[in-house]
Amino acid sequence: MKGKVGIYVDAVNVTMNGGFGLRYDILRKFACRDGALPARMNVYLAYDKDRAEEDESYRNKTARFSEVLRDFEYKVIERPVQYYEDEETEEVITQSTVDMDMAVDVVMQANHLDKLILLTNNASYESVVNAVQDKGVRVEVIGFDDMSENLKKAADMYISGYLIPGLLPIESPYAWGKKGSRVRGVCYDFSHNDGYGFLRFLVKMDENLWITDSRFEESPYNTVFAHISQFEDNFDTSFLPSRDLIFEFDLVENDKGLVAEDIVLVSAP
Repeated sequence: MKGKVGIYVDAVNVTMNGGFGLRYDILRKFACRDGALPARMNVYLAYDKDRAEEDESYRNKTARFSEVLRDFEYKVIERPVQYYEDEETEEVITQSTVDMDMAVDVVMQANHLDKLILLTNNASYESVVNAVQDKGVRVEVIGFDDMSENLKKAADMYISGYLIPGLLPIESPYAWGKKGSRVRGVCYDFSHNDGYGFLRFLVKMDENLWITDSRFEESPYNTVFAHISQFEDNFDTSFLPSRDLIFEFDLVENDKGLVAEDIVLVSAP
């Protein structure tokens, strides 16, 4: 699907919900994987001006973050954090207009887009997704932890950011997908009687994400054997198979080919 793509990221929301260390260059590559051109790339940042005046580290980190994003041609939209005191509890509440501003931009700018990539776990965006789809725009949602099920279902495609090669940092001596590397995937098949199943992970980013059966040459996925003994000790395998549980594991080669070892759960609903 070629055409114009828009990328919209609630930076603080993503960082606080599993997306710490997100690689925005990889995000751009993923969004444009089918030959699309990035017409809009907006990153919304809730910015605490009071804290910036007092905290040099916070001020410098925010400045560096914005500079890196500008290198990748993202527009950084800062919105001030505001403080309110609850009259009954006297609790200090922080608020920002990021959610509203991003939602308005998404709906308005969708008129000039063919595809839209949305990064947030805010359930209220379900109505925004529906409004954009009514304009004929394809909507893809990328999330990490605590994702709204309704938001996932509303999107034309939902994919966990944990599964996109290189989008988040991972400790591995080899490139993602190579023998000896550490990758992330899902357990889509598991036999409780036999004590083993199969894990699927994404190898490359292209337009064929819908071809999940790795037996097809066009599929961007690979499948590896996973024995029950390789799952971490405290994991309850009765939850398998599941496309909602994200695992991290080593790719090890033996006489049967690539198998998964040291399988650790990294994200669950």
